This record gives sequence, structure tokens and C-alpha cells, in this order.
Amino acid sequence: MRRTVFNEDHEAFRETIRAFVAAEVVPCYDEWREAGQAPRDFYKKLGELGVFGIEVPEEYGGAGETSFKYQAVITEECARAAVSFGGSSVHTALVLPYLLKYATEEQKRRWLPPFVSGDMMTAIAMTEPGTGSDLAGMKTTAKLSADGTHYVLNGAKTFITGGVLADRVIVCARTAPPTPEDRRGGITLLFVDARSEGYAVGRKLEKLGLKTSDTAELSFTDVKVPVGDRLGEEGKAFSYLAHNLPQERLGIAFSAYAQSAAAVEFARKYVAERTVFGQPVASFQNTKFVLADCKAEVDAMQAVVDRALDAHDARELSAADAASAKLFTTERAAVVIDKCLQLHGGYGYMMEYPIARLYADTRVSRIYGGTSEVMRSIVAKSMGL
Repeated sequence: MRRTVFNEDHEAFRETIRAFVAAEVVPCYDEWREAGQAPRDFYKKLGELGVFGIEVPEEYGGAGETSFKYQAVITEECARAAVSFGGSSVHTALVLPYLLKYATEEQKRRWLPPFVSGDMMTAIAMTEPGTGSDLAGMKTTAKLSADGTHYVLNGAKTFITGGVLADRVIVCARTAPPTPEDRRGGITLLFVDARSEGYAVGRKLEKLGLKTSDTAELSFTDVKVPVGDRLGEEGKAFSYLAHNLPQERLGIAFSAYAQSAAAVEFARKYVAERTVFGQPVASFQNTKFVLADCKAEVDAMQAVVDRALDAHDARELSAADAASAKLFTTERAAVVIDKCLQLHGGYGYMMEYPIARLYADTRVSRIYGGTSEVMRSIVAKSMGL
């Protein structure tokens, strides 16, 4: 079926990204995986390519696009090559929406130009040890100084993607304690300079997959954060976080689809070349049936994410819609990629084969951005249940 979600501009951009991936990522990707992160100068290259400025208004050095579809193209091209752009997806897909919507004019002029160029890499710190998805239970605090000029930040965060190399991090902290009537109130967003005294990067966490995205523990000990580095109003962060969740979950859903599509193509090529019992693996009926099932699953996933992309660009993607898309694609991706790995036999278990990397990378998609169980709760609530 003809796909209509992307136009000529998107396809021209795709060719640019595909050439960049082939020249700048694929040749050194194994080194990045061994190091546990992409090198810092790679992000400068992404800045020079214009990747970080796609959705940034022109007055701050960006291209001024409002469509999320360019990010979707990047996702497809990275999945196609079984690579990633390190932790940069957090920089553009998670942090940027907060800067665009909640930063003041002065803050935008201060932060967006280096954001676009890659001179300032960013991350967002929400999760804390022991709290998981319960953001209202966070313990990190930020107390306003007596003279009202700065906050004093104390606490710890974990599972922070991009946290090792980040120059600034959006930190969620309590500026007021919760109340029995409102556990979600009193949380504030601070855009913290990683060079601040008392700011510390702890362990770089060893993950099952996503090996090239640096993920860290962060701690804050009496870190002074100027009031001018607060994002939005004090105590309103929970509603801000909820506002960006549909886009975050759409991004995860699209990645699950793209990885599944890539897995089917890797498996198709492998079984056509691999010979057992004197004939290609592709000649066996089981192989044909398994890949046909996987192709049908991918077609269904593509229909879901394409519809969600159009809805998001039209500002019509609801929280329930995004949760449904994430739930469906991430759960089906697990099945499809597992089947494609099985068709590789023992070689599918070897990390030198891209199918093994996809298998490991996709597992977290049912956890981060809200677990599958949380997605089911959201969808069920939207059904009046």
C-alpha cells in the first residue's frame, strides 16, 4: 500500500540522514558500544547537520519546523542500520519541548543557540531510586534561599539517559511537600548547570541494550540553582510533564515499529543467504510463514504509528491515543523481533549481528516512558473502566 505520511521534503531529509549514518555512524559504532557512549564530538556533527535545530524557531538558529515527522525519519534510518545517535534523542524529543513551551524569552535566547549547535547537550532527570513510575513520590528537594535569588538542590536521580555527557539537565524537584489532597503539587523544573558545585555524576549504568546512550546516576548536594534557571512556574511541573508524555510515547512507539521493520528485513536477507540441509533457509515453509506473519504485524504497526504521527502534527494526539500506540507497538515488537532472531539460529544470539542488538535494544520500550501496565491503565480509563 502507498504510504502517505511523509512528503518530498521528508524523503529528501531521509537521504541526507541515510548518507550521514553510513559515513559517520556505522564505521565506528562498535567502538561506541564498547565505550558505552557516543563521543562528545559526534553531537557537534549532529548540530552541524541541523538535526538538533529542526523544531527550533529560526530566530534561535533552528529551521522552524513544527512537524515531528523529521524525528520519525531519523528513527527509521537508525533502525534500518541497527544503530543509534547515542543519547541525543533525549536532547531533541524530551528536553526541547519543555524549553520551547516553558522557557522565557531571555532563557530561549540564552539556551537554544547552543542547544542547536550541540555545544550544550541536555538530559532530563525525573526517576529516583525507589520511586520508579511514581513521580509524585520523589524526594529530591529545592529550597528557595532567604534572599530569593536561588534554590538549594539536594537529592539523587537514576536511569538518566544522556546524564554522563549532559551540560545541563532538567531536574524535577520538590519545592513544597505533598499534601494528602494533592500528592502531585509542589514539584518544580530546574535547568541545572552540570558544572555547578555539588552536582555529581555517579555510576554510568551498564544496560542490557542501548549501549551507545550514556545512562547515569546523578546526585545533588547543596547545588545552587539561580531562580533565572527555573522552567515555568514553581510547583506546576507535574502538569508540564504530563503535557509532553504523548510525544514521548509516540517516539517510543515509532521506534518499536521501525526496529520491527528492520528486524524483518535483516531476517529476510539472512534466510535467503543461509543454507541448511543443502537448501536456503528461505525455502522452508516455516520460514515463509513466520516472515509473512511478521510482515503483517509490521504493516499493522506502521498503520498505527503513521496515524498517530498525523494526529500529533494536527495537535490531536491524546494521552490515551499515544498510550494505545505505545502499548500495541512495543508489545508486538517483542514478538516480531524474537521470531526474526529465531530465524537466525545461533548467529542471532551473537552481538555482531544487528538482530541481536535490536533484540536487546527494544526490550526497554515496554518499560520507559511508562510501563505497558501503566499504558493499559490509561487506555482502560479512557474507555470508562
